[in-house]
Amino acid sequence: RWSACVRRKSAAAFEGYCQTSATTLASAHPKTTRRQSMLRETLTGSMKDAMKAKDQVTLSTLRLVNAAIKQQDIDVRSSGNEDGIADSEILSLLQKMIKQRRESIRMYEGGGRADAAAQEAAEIEVIERFLPQMMSEAEVEAALEEVIAETGAGSIKDMGPVMAALKQKYAGQIDFGSVSPIVKQRLCALAKAA
Repeated sequence: RWSACVRRKSAAAFEGYCQTSATTLASAHPKTTRRQSMLRETLTGSMKDAMKAKDQVTLSTLRLVNAAIKQQDIDVRSSGNEDGIADSEILSLLQKMIKQRRESIRMYEGGGRADAAAQEAAEIEVIERFLPQMMSEAEVEAALEEVIAETGAGSIKDMGPVMAALKQKYAGQIDFGSVSPIVKQRLCALAKAA
């Protein structure tokens, strides 16, 4: 009878301790509220669909994409950004992944590894599904003129802000590696005209 009484009191004390600890823990470490972006939702939904369809190429590629996004999220959290990277940064990351795979394809083809090159090409196809349509040369020129006017750029010294504005507004729609020389040329022409 005595041991049953002790057990009841001990259980009640333990339950009270757990509730207090949970409250303390919750206040000390509030849950981070990450805004769920549309692109993240699309990637997650596509990964679930690939699991159901047993599409291993799509599934493995999307797992790589999600791992890269999570790594970027971790990197920006150290600077106080609890929400993780924005959709524009995800689009830039996807473009970077495509560029890496294209370089790998060239190396594999040069080394006579057609099977590995085909795997990389298949991954590119999966990643490209999540990128917006690339802008034409005329659209890139128009976007560049718009950004130059918005930023008030007038010389090569303004290249950084112009490229940053282009990346923010047109991430995933412009190949920034190929547009960089065009921006440089246009800003040099503006400086000479002034």
